[in-house]
Amino acid sequence: MKDRQAIHFDFNNMMAEAIGSIHGITEQELRDIESLAARYVKDLKEERAAGKLRFLDLPYDKKVLSKILKTTNSLKGKFKNFLVVGIGGSALGNIAIHTALNHPFYNILSDAGRNGCPRVFVLDNIDPDRFSGLMEIFKPEETLFNFITKSGTTVETMSQFLIITRLLYDRLGNGYKEHIVATTDSGKGTLREITRREGFESFVIPAGVGGRYSVLTPVGLFSAAMSGIDITAMLDGAALMDKLCQSDNIWGNPAIMGAALYFLSHTKKGKNILVMMPYSNALSGVADWFCQLWAESLGKKISLNKEVVHTGLTPVRAIGVVDQHSQLQLYMEGPYDKVITFWTIKRFNKDVSIMDETLSGKKNTPPSPPFKGGDGGVISHNELSYLKGHSLNNVMKAEFEGTRLALTEQKRPNCTITLDELSALTLGQLFYLFELQTAYAGKFYNVNAFDQPGVEAGKINAFAMLGKKGFEQRKNEIDILLQKVQEKYCIW
Repeated sequence: MKDRQAIHFDFNNMMAEAIGSIHGITEQELRDIESLAARYVKDLKEERAAGKLRFLDLPYDKKVLSKILKTTNSLKGKFKNFLVVGIGGSALGNIAIHTALNHPFYNILSDAGRNGCPRVFVLDNIDPDRFSGLMEIFKPEETLFNFITKSGTTVETMSQFLIITRLLYDRLGNGYKEHIVATTDSGKGTLREITRREGFESFVIPAGVGGRYSVLTPVGLFSAAMSGIDITAMLDGAALMDKLCQSDNIWGNPAIMGAALYFLSHTKKGKNILVMMPYSNALSGVADWFCQLWAESLGKKISLNKEVVHTGLTPVRAIGVVDQHSQLQLYMEGPYDKVITFWTIKRFNKDVSIMDETLSGKKNTPPSPPFKGGDGGVISHNELSYLKGHSLNNVMKAEFEGTRLALTEQKRPNCTITLDELSALTLGQLFYLFELQTAYAGKFYNVNAFDQPGVEAGKINAFAMLGKKGFEQRKNEIDILLQKVQEKYCIW
């Protein structure tokens, strides 16, 4: 494997040799589940062959890739803004990709700086102030809207759909249709029905692929392609990770090893919180995406044996170095209930030297007042001289290594995922690794990793309170429940 393609998984600090057997996993505990892990690898391969795990085959769907690239090419240069309207899995993957691979301030670059690609926004909530604010900065005739909902009935997405399509029609008449792309189910749902009738451009979310597993479908790939991201390389990266995770030997398969480590840390060592801590702002969106993937897949009341289990390992996002100054105190001295997974990047896109060279490229720039004095100006200050010859990259690495060491010395289990670089190829690997790891974790926990029954109750209540037909009985039940609210337990 070429160096730039590599993702490295180091779990030394999860093990008893590093942090002791009270909090660390022994090698024997891993050996004890080797045969179970091998069986789960076999099970997933059989389920995949039977067409039950469609998300695992997404990297090889050349037909969909071709359609996305063809559509993107036909739309090139026509719009200044591209707005994704979706929620949950229909939004988080888009945010993750753009945060990871586009310029940190992509939307405020000039047209030339974006290579003629549109600005990209993701409307992932129905907050009325945020929605209105976003609509105020757009000219409808310059904007392409991508509505994403698998069911075609998602209340948050479709309520915004009604507002936006009315706005477009009022401004553009029948030409409004050219400003809408629908991404939804192939045959059913309200959005698909409207799309057929109105003739919108559309993409299909494959059957059997849930929202949180859909980042490598048109859900995530279309907006990425519209901003110039190499989606072919992203799918190639996912395919590469697929090949790296074929072994039924737990010691040679990073996906099932990760699932096993988290499972054992939870069930054997009492660690019920999983902190994902990338030392990279660019990976913050991927951490958010992971939190949905892990929480919805594994937080379950009922096991596959129909037993009440109330299980799950709670995911938390932290960002290095930022959260060393907010959350780390808890991780160092709070309850021993957490596993920390660091994500690091060996080679950032930029190397920013602290003193020898400025961002302008001028070397040895004379210090500005009030820092003059001494041979080196500000760099000669006793409290700052240690930074001479270093870069922000060095500081980031030292902060990470120092934090990892400090946690390990306090017997806090942690592991590290290292990317040689952050690219479309390595991001595709990361997405695939986490999705497959989650599927394996579902096997260990003996739960269905592909449904989310706990989400439905809130949806039903919202439908009832909004007066949707068929939910009248639930509305009456809600009215009775709300009457039980007591004023004495409210502070006004």
